[in-house]
Amino acid sequence: MSHQHEHNHHGHIQGEVASCEEGMVKNEKTLGVLLVHWIKHNRSHGKDFEEWIKRAREMDKEETAKFIEKAVEYMEKVNEMLMEAKKNM
Repeated sequence: MSHQHEHNHHGHIQGEVASCEEGMVKNEKTLGVLLVHWIKHNRSHGKDFEEWIKRAREMDKEETAKFIEKAVEYMEKVNEMLMEAKKNM
């Protein structure tokens, strides 16, 4: 014999939604922390880059120095984009 009737899973669905919302809040907090970390991390390399630009020039590696300078420009642009991302959270 089979037993058939509808089961009310409404409470179960609410629990899944709450769990999903908690996960989204956690992810949003994590993303905010990561954005700040990435910006600080990128900035921490600034002095290293400047030092190695200087050293490259001392070694007559002007092209190398120029590429590092260009990388610094891109890094600054990356940080601008990361800051905009943070503002728009």
